[in-house]
Amino acid sequence: MSHYDKHVFFCVNQRAAGEDCCANFGAQKMRDYVKDKVKTLGLDAEGNRIRINSAGCMGRCDEGPVLVVYPEGVWYTYIDESDLDEIIEEHLKNGRAVERLKL
Repeated sequence: MSHYDKHVFFCVNQRAAGEDCCANFGAQKMRDYVKDKVKTLGLDAEGNRIRINSAGCMGRCDEGPVLVVYPEGVWYTYIDESDLDEIIEEHLKNGRAVERLKL
C-alpha cells in the first residue's frame, strides 16, 4: 500500500536561457498554489493523503508546463489556476481525469 493516495509532481525545472522549460511558465508559483489549496481543502490530511511535490526535468518540456499524478500516471498540462482548480476538483477529489488537459 502506498503511503499517499495520490502523489502530484510538478516539473519546476529551469533550463538555460531560451530553452523550453516549465519554469518559464511560472511552474513553481503554480505548484505552490496547488499545495496551498490542497492543504486548505484538507486533502493532505489522513483519509485523503494527497502530496504535492516539486520535480526536476521530467523530459516533456516542449509540452510544458507539466505535472503528473500518481499512482494513475496521468500527465497534465495547464495554463492557469482555473485549470489547476479543475484538476484538484475532478482528479484529486473525485478520481476523474480531466481529459482536456491530459498529455
